[in-house]
Amino acid sequence: MGPLVRDFRAGDEPVLAAVMFSSIHELARQDYSPAQLEAWAPSQYDEDQWAARIRAIHPFVAEVDGGVAGYADLQVTGYIDHFFVAGPYSRRGVGTALMQHIHLAAQERHIVELWSNVSLTAESFFAKHGFIVEARQSVSLRGVTMPNSRMRKQLVANSPSSRHADARG
Repeated sequence: MGPLVRDFRAGDEPVLAAVMFSSIHELARQDYSPAQLEAWAPSQYDEDQWAARIRAIHPFVAEVDGGVAGYADLQVTGYIDHFFVAGPYSRRGVGTALMQHIHLAAQERHIVELWSNVSLTAESFFAKHGFIVEARQSVSLRGVTMPNSRMRKQLVANSPSSRHADARG
């Protein structure tokens, strides 16, 4: 059976921290230095601050055989802030299930485009799902500079809401 995607539940916060840590330290190490990985996902973190952040983004959680395998969010602006799959679940359909869920949620919420600041590691995955690189960026986390890409995907063309979005400038 494939991954099951559900809404975030209170109490998920610690396991989502472990998923993010695993994803970054196991999967992104091919593209980032140890210092960059530690700045991005430090081994020591403020649990209360983390819990508040996760509750604020209210992510979708992917489970495989009852265990949490990944999570991702979708904000009202179409912004995907977090998108992480734990290392052991890489290339097992978890990311695709989360991305499909994001697309369905975007459709239900009448969101006309998706965008994210995507790691070098995740760039090909996002491209496979129709996102294009809009800009190459360097961000600073805890004093360490890291490259990433801002990627965007238009979901609806020529709808009244997309014409309105284009008119905002």
